[in-house]
Amino acid sequence: MSSISEKRKNEKIPELENRKVAEHNDLITSIAKMDKTPLKIFELAVSCIDTENPPKDNIVYLSKVELFKFFDVSDSNKHSRFKQAIEVMQKQAFFEVKEKKGKGFKYRSIVPIPTVTWNDYNDNVEIFFNPYIMPYLIELGTKYTQYALTDIMELNSKYSIILYKWLSMNYNQFEYYLAKGGRRKEQLAEYRNPIIKVSELRIITDTEKEYKRSDHFEKWILETPLKEINAHTHFTVMYDKIKKGRTIDSIQFHISKKAKPQEINGEYKEREQDAAYLQGMADKEVNQQALFAEAMQSKYTMELITSTLLSPVQMTDITLMANLQQEVYPLYKQLEAIVGLKGVRKHLEYVANKKLDYSKPNLVKYLKTAVIRYLESGDTKQPEKDKTRYVKTKGKVTPVGSKTPDWDYKNETTPEEQKELEKIKKELSDSMKK
Repeated sequence: MSSISEKRKNEKIPELENRKVAEHNDLITSIAKMDKTPLKIFELAVSCIDTENPPKDNIVYLSKVELFKFFDVSDSNKHSRFKQAIEVMQKQAFFEVKEKKGKGFKYRSIVPIPTVTWNDYNDNVEIFFNPYIMPYLIELGTKYTQYALTDIMELNSKYSIILYKWLSMNYNQFEYYLAKGGRRKEQLAEYRNPIIKVSELRIITDTEKEYKRSDHFEKWILETPLKEINAHTHFTVMYDKIKKGRTIDSIQFHISKKAKPQEINGEYKEREQDAAYLQGMADKEVNQQALFAEAMQSKYTMELITSTLLSPVQMTDITLMANLQQEVYPLYKQLEAIVGLKGVRKHLEYVANKKLDYSKPNLVKYLKTAVIRYLESGDTKQPEKDKTRYVKTKGKVTPVGSKTPDWDYKNETTPEEQKELEKIKKELSDSMKK
């Protein structure tokens, strides 16, 4: 077998950062019966297909190095983890595709990648696509969706990936008809602000029998995925719930596209006059300002300052503070519910002591990774003897035992610290009004 580098040279497959994924809309709206890892492997493999010159044998070639880069894997057992992921994909992964045929629908269940070949002595990975899945990847016509592979890389749940692809399908139509014409303003608005019934959203996310409580469904299928999508993809997305009576019947999304750095620098100046682009920039700024304001009022901001993980100068960085509020502080809230505010402080002290210079440029990612690992480690579980018990007598609550309760947050800030914080807040507020 020839090497991957030779095949790459012949096929001219671009690097991960420049690669696109194209899939028929029927596949986008199908049910992915698989978890995050098989779905991401499938997306990576699809990105290797040249739709203008598709592989005649339905085989594409990857390298292990590329796979590990895509999944950001660098630990010593990455090869065994790769083998496990392939095994899981072939045992559980399939699509339930629904196509409109005449007056009804045609249903088809397809295992997308039945064969994967690799060995221990070189970098080659050979992926064979099921012939039945290929029409959805190469016979695209006009009903297809294309998106950047890098948008998929950082998404950490199957629900984030599925929702991102569905949002891309709608926004791509908005951009297409905005440029080509042929649609009224109302129709363009529908593409950019698509509505989906909750029942349909449950179908495409394969959650008809899961998350029965509406608050659980909203958290895991809407809130958490959209936080990932907003943080790691080209989109900024918000949503509204549409009710029928007391029941939430549908969800309406509001999609805007982030500006690329080269666009800001003037390479695509015509884009800066585009109404959708300008609205997207405005939406992003409003969202950031709201998150920044919440972060300035959060007790976790002072805790980060106290633990030397955040400096007063960094507090002036609106993007940094907005990202902390969106990605890190909800996790601290979860941690506080388990170990209390003192437990959060102990965690921050530990993180501050372990922080190296290379972690400074990406403070949000460093703090987020640290708290996620701590929450998942099981170390947050307290033995019963260490918990604080309280006795209530005549309206007064008194702690019993050696552990004392957390004091109110405001009382733990010295007058000097509070005065400095208020000064910073006032300066920032004045600067934003200008």
